[in-house]
Amino acid sequence: MTASTHLVENAAATKIRSDDHRIVMTLDAGGTGLKFSAIRANRPIAGSLTLPTEADNLERCLGNIVEGFRRIKDQLPEPPVAISFAFPGPADYPAGIISNIGNLPAFRGGVALGPMLEDRFGIPVFINNDGDLFVYGEAIGGFLPYVNGLLDSAGSPKRYGNLFGITLGTGLGGGIVRNGELFLGDNSAAGEVWLLRDKLDPSVNAEEGASIRAVRRAYASECGIPVEQAPEPRMIYEIGMGLAEGNRAAAIEAFRRMGEVAGDVIAQATTLVDGLTVIGGGIAGAHPLFLPALVAAMNDTYAGTNGMRRLIPRAFNLEDDAERDVFLRGEATEITVPGSTRKVRYDPLQRTGVGLSRLGTSEAVAIGAYAFALRRLDNEARQTEHQTPR
Repeated sequence: MTASTHLVENAAATKIRSDDHRIVMTLDAGGTGLKFSAIRANRPIAGSLTLPTEADNLERCLGNIVEGFRRIKDQLPEPPVAISFAFPGPADYPAGIISNIGNLPAFRGGVALGPMLEDRFGIPVFINNDGDLFVYGEAIGGFLPYVNGLLDSAGSPKRYGNLFGITLGTGLGGGIVRNGELFLGDNSAAGEVWLLRDKLDPSVNAEEGASIRAVRRAYASECGIPVEQAPEPRMIYEIGMGLAEGNRAAAIEAFRRMGEVAGDVIAQATTLVDGLTVIGGGIAGAHPLFLPALVAAMNDTYAGTNGMRRLIPRAFNLEDDAERDVFLRGEATEITVPGSTRKVRYDPLQRTGVGLSRLGTSEAVAIGAYAFALRRLDNEARQTEHQTPR
């Protein structure tokens, strides 16, 4: 079996069948809002519902979570088989216990949210980090199959089975999928790349250089104004693109700096994951101003080692037509097997690609949550079947 065949088989194992009619209720929880939905066959089947998080009041927060799922359940054509959703950490996700004291101070000391919902609704409950579920959704029905489809159409033998991803917004999230499996880690803390060092200011973590506040801070610094007077990143992007009045040079530099920090984060992750990278989150729409700097940081060299490359694979911006064409074309050739006349195909261009979410961040999280639940249910069913005496 070839490596590419192995990757394709793993990808197929992850795909949710369109005739699978099981329903999973989902939630994308943040510090201010709770966004509820329900998914069947990778598609939403209930109207979206948003309730306030009430992050400072545990009773109201838990009440809104239960109420949101109750309202969604009332819309469904048949009972759901599970609840699966994203919730901010830190947490013991496998146990369903949340202990967030940052965005959600009401959960100080640990709250058994998963078991509470299992008691209330009588179905299994799965909770994960939003960055993890975002990347899982993109690996199943978004960026990963999109890129492999492009490679197939281009006649390339190259295929990818590993996906790293980041979300750029209020914070810097991350997640890892390896050959169809979501990599969670032993402490529910895999992919927490926001804690890597900020390349441009190693005294702080990377989130301080790649987030909404980072863009505003950099713009304010370039303009010589207080941070509180800096506009939101959407406006800074419009200024940088020449669509709004303001300090255009400062706007361009603010996003360039963010791209350099994010690119260094992705480079560090790529040395371990060796796969593609997908980007989502509220700032992703500003990619024309930061993605070139991000990819340039990945392709950088070490000044003190005679030009040693930052990465083994060459990184490509897959949102750029010219770079995408080179990525897809590769350097495919045929070489002769020693001692025979047989030839084998070979593509010596080791490469990775970076691009944007194909699903949208919220939908990718929902699809990831849905697929995670069904995969866990199927695995548990198989284990039960194998343990049953015959």
